[in-house]
Amino acid sequence: MLAQDIIIKPILTEKSYADIANKKYYFKVAKKATKTQIKKAVENIFKVKVQSVNTMNVYGKIKRQGRTEGLTGNYKKAIVQLSSDSKSIEFFDSLS
Repeated sequence: MLAQDIIIKPILTEKSYADIANKKYYFKVAKKATKTQIKKAVENIFKVKVQSVNTMNVYGKIKRQGRTEGLTGNYKKAIVQLSSDSKSIEFFDSLS
């Protein structure tokens, strides 16, 4: 898999904004991606040094629209902790 195929998009929530100061970043990643693949992809795309990666599977929620019900999609979330001597990711610097 290519690095661009592993990292799908950043997850921007109140909690993720608070963790930017601690060099922790949240990403939606490919379901089949492993922690080592995610680490290499983040280091390759953003040119930073990754200390650790935590992953979790997020299951879809039931949503209603009128009488019909459906599920939102399942996805995999990765929390990437950068090392203390690494520079921060520039994309997130413009948001805070």
